Amino acid sequence: MTQLIREPWGLSVYGAGSVRVEPQLVRVKLTITTLEPSADQAFQEADAAVVRLREVLRRHGIPDGSVSGSRLRLNSEYSGYGENRKFLGYHCQASYVIETESLDDLRQLIVDAVDAGAHQIDSVEFDVRDKPALRDEARRKAVAAARRKAEVYTDATGVPLGSVVHIQDVDPESSEFYRSRGHGSASGSSQGDLAPGLVEVSAAVVLGYSLDG
Repeated sequence: MTQLIREPWGLSVYGAGSVRVEPQLVRVKLTITTLEPSADQAFQEADAAVVRLREVLRRHGIPDGSVSGSRLRLNSEYSGYGENRKFLGYHCQASYVIETESLDDLRQLIVDAVDAGAHQIDSVEFDVRDKPALRDEARRKAVAAARRKAEVYTDATGVPLGSVVHIQDVDPESSEFYRSRGHGSASGSSQGDLAPGLVEVSAAVVLGYSLDG
Protein backbone atom coordinates (compact mmCIF):
# COMPACT_ATOMS: atom_id res chain seq x y z
CA MET A 1 0.00 0.00 0.00
CA THR A 2 1.44 3.36 -1.03
CA GLN A 3 1.05 6.24 1.39
CA LEU A 4 0.46 9.58 -0.34
CA ILE A 5 1.55 12.94 1.08
CA ARG A 6 -1.44 15.21 0.57
CA GLU A 7 0.32 18.52 1.18
CA PRO A 8 4.04 18.18 0.40
CA TRP A 9 6.02 21.13 1.69
CA GLY A 10 9.60 20.02 2.41
CA LEU A 11 11.51 17.74 4.73
CA SER A 12 10.76 16.93 8.39
CA VAL A 13 13.40 15.15 10.48
CA TYR A 14 13.70 14.05 14.08
CA GLY A 15 16.89 14.32 16.14
CA ALA A 16 17.81 13.23 19.66
CA GLY A 17 20.82 14.03 21.82
CA SER A 18 22.02 13.30 25.33
CA VAL A 19 24.80 14.20 27.75
CA ARG A 20 26.14 11.83 30.42
CA VAL A 21 27.92 13.14 33.50
CA GLU A 22 28.92 11.94 36.94
CA PRO A 23 26.18 12.51 39.54
CA GLN A 24 26.67 15.36 41.98
CA LEU A 25 23.89 14.60 44.46
CA VAL A 26 21.35 11.98 45.46
CA ARG A 27 17.74 12.25 46.61
CA VAL A 28 16.36 9.54 48.85
CA LYS A 29 12.63 9.27 49.44
CA LEU A 30 11.78 7.27 52.53
CA THR A 31 8.78 6.73 54.77
CA ILE A 32 8.37 6.20 58.49
CA THR A 33 5.58 3.71 59.21
CA THR A 34 4.09 2.53 62.50
CA LEU A 35 1.21 0.19 63.32
CA GLU A 36 -0.24 0.36 66.84
CA PRO A 37 -3.52 -0.72 68.51
CA SER A 38 -4.55 2.88 69.29
CA ALA A 39 -4.30 6.13 67.35
CA ASP A 40 -2.45 7.83 70.20
CA GLN A 41 0.17 5.08 70.33
CA ALA A 42 0.62 5.25 66.55
CA PHE A 43 1.21 9.01 66.69
CA GLN A 44 3.62 8.68 69.60
CA GLU A 45 5.69 5.98 67.88
CA ALA A 46 5.80 7.98 64.65
CA ASP A 47 6.82 11.15 66.50
CA ALA A 48 9.63 9.26 68.23
CA ALA A 49 10.82 7.83 64.90
CA VAL A 50 10.81 11.32 63.36
CA VAL A 51 13.02 12.59 66.18
CA ARG A 52 15.43 9.65 65.71
CA LEU A 53 15.53 10.26 61.96
CA ARG A 54 16.33 13.94 62.43
CA GLU A 55 19.19 13.00 64.74
CA VAL A 56 20.52 10.58 62.14
CA LEU A 57 20.42 13.21 59.40
CA ARG A 58 22.22 15.79 61.53
CA ARG A 59 24.83 13.18 62.44
CA HIS A 60 25.44 12.70 58.73
CA GLY A 61 25.82 16.44 58.22
CA ILE A 62 22.55 16.95 56.32
CA PRO A 63 21.01 20.35 57.11
CA ASP A 64 17.28 20.76 57.76
CA GLY A 65 16.98 22.74 54.52
CA SER A 66 17.91 19.62 52.52
CA VAL A 67 15.03 17.64 54.02
CA SER A 68 11.41 18.00 52.96
CA GLY A 69 8.72 16.05 54.75
CA SER A 70 4.99 15.48 54.97
CA ARG A 71 2.69 15.68 57.96
CA LEU A 72 1.82 12.53 59.84
CA ARG A 73 -1.02 10.58 58.23
CA LEU A 74 -3.22 8.12 60.10
CA ASN A 75 -5.30 5.30 58.63
CA SER A 76 -7.16 2.32 60.03
CA GLU A 77 -5.57 -0.96 58.99
CA TYR A 78 -7.60 -4.12 58.34
CA SER A 79 -6.97 -7.60 56.98
CA GLY A 80 -9.42 -9.87 55.20
CA TYR A 81 -12.85 -9.11 53.76
CA GLY A 82 -16.49 -9.41 54.81
CA GLU A 83 -17.08 -11.54 57.88
CA ASN A 84 -13.37 -12.36 58.04
CA ARG A 85 -12.34 -8.70 58.16
CA LYS A 86 -10.11 -8.05 61.17
CA PHE A 87 -8.95 -4.74 62.63
CA LEU A 88 -5.15 -4.67 62.90
CA GLY A 89 -4.62 -1.23 64.35
CA TYR A 90 -3.79 2.32 63.31
CA HIS A 91 -1.21 2.87 60.60
CA CYS A 92 0.69 6.16 60.89
CA GLN A 93 3.24 7.32 58.33
CA ALA A 94 5.33 10.31 57.29
CA SER A 95 7.37 10.61 54.08
CA TYR A 96 10.64 12.50 53.63
CA VAL A 97 12.85 13.44 50.70
CA ILE A 98 16.50 13.82 51.66
CA GLU A 99 19.06 15.48 49.39
CA THR A 100 22.79 15.10 49.93
CA GLU A 101 26.03 15.43 47.99
CA SER A 102 27.79 12.83 50.16
CA LEU A 103 27.43 9.95 47.71
CA ASP A 104 30.07 7.84 49.44
CA ASP A 105 28.04 7.97 52.66
CA LEU A 106 24.78 6.88 51.02
CA ARG A 107 24.74 3.25 52.11
CA GLN A 108 25.38 4.04 55.77
CA LEU A 109 22.85 6.88 55.68
CA ILE A 110 20.14 4.48 54.48
CA VAL A 111 21.11 1.85 57.07
CA ASP A 112 20.93 4.41 59.89
CA ALA A 113 17.63 5.85 58.60
CA VAL A 114 16.06 2.39 58.54
CA ASP A 115 17.32 1.71 62.07
CA ALA A 116 15.72 4.99 63.16
CA GLY A 117 12.30 3.83 61.91
CA ALA A 118 12.20 4.77 58.21
CA HIS A 119 11.55 1.20 57.14
CA GLN A 120 10.24 2.03 53.67
CA ILE A 121 12.72 3.25 51.03
CA ASP A 122 10.62 4.53 48.13
CA SER A 123 13.31 5.69 45.71
CA VAL A 124 16.99 6.57 45.30
CA GLU A 125 17.59 9.09 42.50
CA PHE A 126 20.96 10.47 41.42
CA ASP A 127 21.06 13.92 39.84
CA VAL A 128 23.20 16.94 38.91
CA ARG A 129 23.06 20.59 39.95
CA ASP A 130 23.22 22.48 36.64
CA LYS A 131 20.71 20.43 34.65
CA PRO A 132 19.49 23.38 32.47
CA ALA A 133 23.00 23.89 31.03
CA LEU A 134 23.32 20.16 30.33
CA ARG A 135 19.88 20.16 28.72
CA ASP A 136 20.98 22.98 26.41
CA GLU A 137 24.01 20.94 25.36
CA ALA A 138 21.76 17.95 24.69
CA ARG A 139 19.47 20.18 22.58
CA ARG A 140 22.43 21.28 20.45
CA LYS A 141 23.32 17.63 19.90
CA ALA A 142 19.72 16.89 18.96
CA VAL A 143 19.72 19.68 16.37
CA ALA A 144 23.04 18.43 14.95
CA ALA A 145 21.62 14.89 14.71
CA ALA A 146 18.52 16.15 12.89
CA ARG A 147 20.69 18.19 10.52
CA ARG A 148 22.86 15.16 9.68
CA LYS A 149 19.76 13.09 8.98
CA ALA A 150 18.35 15.80 6.69
CA GLU A 151 21.62 15.97 4.74
CA VAL A 152 21.58 12.20 4.23
CA TYR A 153 18.08 12.38 2.71
CA THR A 154 18.86 15.33 0.44
CA ASP A 155 22.19 13.85 -0.69
CA ALA A 156 20.45 10.58 -1.51
CA THR A 157 17.70 12.30 -3.49
CA GLY A 158 19.91 14.94 -5.10
CA VAL A 159 17.80 17.81 -3.80
CA PRO A 160 19.51 20.84 -2.21
CA LEU A 161 18.65 21.34 1.46
CA GLY A 162 16.95 24.67 2.13
CA SER A 163 16.52 26.71 5.29
CA VAL A 164 14.82 25.71 8.51
CA VAL A 165 11.13 26.63 8.41
CA HIS A 166 9.90 24.80 11.50
CA ILE A 167 11.36 23.84 14.90
CA GLN A 168 9.40 21.64 17.32
CA ASP A 169 10.76 20.87 20.77
CA VAL A 170 10.02 17.33 21.96
CA ASP A 171 9.67 16.52 25.65
CA PRO A 172 12.44 14.00 26.45
CA GLU A 173 10.32 12.56 29.26
CA SER A 174 7.44 11.68 26.94
CA SER A 175 6.68 8.08 26.02
CA GLU A 176 6.95 8.97 22.32
CA PHE A 177 10.56 10.05 22.81
CA TYR A 178 11.54 6.74 24.40
CA ARG A 179 9.71 4.72 21.78
CA SER A 180 11.52 6.60 19.02
CA ARG A 181 14.87 5.84 20.65
CA GLY A 182 13.99 2.18 21.09
CA HIS A 183 15.28 2.10 24.66
CA GLY A 184 15.19 3.96 27.91
CA SER A 185 17.86 5.95 29.68
CA ALA A 186 21.30 4.35 29.57
CA SER A 187 22.57 6.03 32.68
CA GLY A 188 23.74 2.76 34.19
CA SER A 189 21.60 3.33 37.27
CA SER A 190 17.94 2.89 38.06
CA GLN A 191 15.78 4.02 40.94
CA GLY A 192 16.71 2.06 44.02
CA ASP A 193 20.18 1.24 42.71
CA LEU A 194 22.92 2.42 45.06
CA ALA A 195 25.56 2.33 42.29
CA PRO A 196 25.42 5.87 40.89
CA GLY A 197 26.65 5.20 37.35
CA LEU A 198 26.10 8.25 35.15
CA VAL A 199 23.28 10.77 34.97
CA GLU A 200 21.89 11.16 31.46
CA VAL A 201 20.21 14.40 30.36
CA SER A 202 18.35 14.09 27.06
CA ALA A 203 16.64 16.32 24.51
CA ALA A 204 14.85 15.85 21.20
CA VAL A 205 13.67 18.05 18.35
CA VAL A 206 11.80 17.93 15.05
CA LEU A 207 13.15 20.23 12.33
CA GLY A 208 11.34 21.18 9.15
CA TYR A 209 13.45 22.16 6.14
CA SER A 210 12.46 23.70 2.82
CA LEU A 211 13.82 22.02 -0.31
CA ASP A 212 15.54 24.19 -2.91
CA GLY A 213 15.50 23.43 -6.57
